[in-house]
Amino acid sequence: MARVNFQSLFVRHEDGSLEPRQRIRIGGVEFGPGVRFTQGVQFAGIDLTLFVGHDFEIDVDKGVIVIKGIY
Repeated sequence: MARVNFQSLFVRHEDGSLEPRQRIRIGGVEFGPGVRFTQGVQFAGIDLTLFVGHDFEIDVDKGVIVIKGIY
């Protein structure tokens, strides 16, 4: 496992939307580049926009980033 910053996982666009830099899995939900989302959108019950600037505990499973925790 590794601890990484939000910005290493997500791109923040000028319109405020976020997009993963690569395939990500959180709580069994998998999404990747091309999926833009804004505040209020939840993945596995988590609104990732609330954690901009936070660190994430991750693991890698077959090239997919698996989010294990948020600091």
